[in-house]
Amino acid sequence: MERSDYVGRLQTMNKIIYKEQFSAAVTKLVVEAPLIARARRAGHFVIVRCGEKGERIPLTIADADPTRGTITLVVQAVGDSTRKICALNPGDCLTDVVGPLGKATRIERFGTVLCCGGGVGVAPLLPIIRAMKAAGNRVVSVLAGRSKDLIILEKEVRDSSDDVIIMTDDGSYGQQGLVTVGVEQVLRREHVDRCVTIGPAIMMKFVSLLTKKYDVPTEASLNAIMVDGTGMCGACRVTVGGKTRFVCVEGPEFDAHQIDFDELLMRLRP
Repeated sequence: MERSDYVGRLQTMNKIIYKEQFSAAVTKLVVEAPLIARARRAGHFVIVRCGEKGERIPLTIADADPTRGTITLVVQAVGDSTRKICALNPGDCLTDVVGPLGKATRIERFGTVLCCGGGVGVAPLLPIIRAMKAAGNRVVSVLAGRSKDLIILEKEVRDSSDDVIIMTDDGSYGQQGLVTVGVEQVLRREHVDRCVTIGPAIMMKFVSLLTKKYDVPTEASLNAIMVDGTGMCGACRVTVGGKTRFVCVEGPEFDAHQIDFDELLMRLRP
């Protein structure tokens, strides 16, 4: 068993060494976690906790620096727990960080890979873009957000992509329209061998429906509800190909054309 295949490495009191505010609700944190930084591969995630009674929050690793012993997390403040994490400053510590969890992304030379991310989904998409490019693929990235201030990590994405399309709902940056408009532009103009999509479940559902029409194999990274991260609680269960799967240990990436997105969306409702 490879080192990166072990389920979880717990590190306590992980110090934050850098913080950047992407927008009012989205924060980038660089956190000390040397063991995780060395073992992490594209697609892996961690579960973090802020405070002894804090909620366990799954976050995909956006970047890692094995030399410095750090990992990068991008957090969107949507509830009390994520707001507490986003309020931390350099010098503060997360109570614990466990990972890397999940299965790494399948990286190989496919040909042309279409990578599409929505909102904070661009953060976990970035290491996949980099890995796909390093494997010799032509990488076309489509980034989407409601407005310009919600387009994150554009420079980093451009550095590892052959082409980048920006879509905003309000037309404040790039082209106006949903992510599927940009995705279909690519599918119409060139052959695509594989697609990877990360973002809100509703976005991934419609990207999947579109790529299925064009017969493009597609992987979707799911951000399901999680508690323990080891497959014991069953909170992250999804239906893929008619079978129950557990995102924390069998994912987070699955064949998008086999995912029951309607069930997933129902389970994600507040």
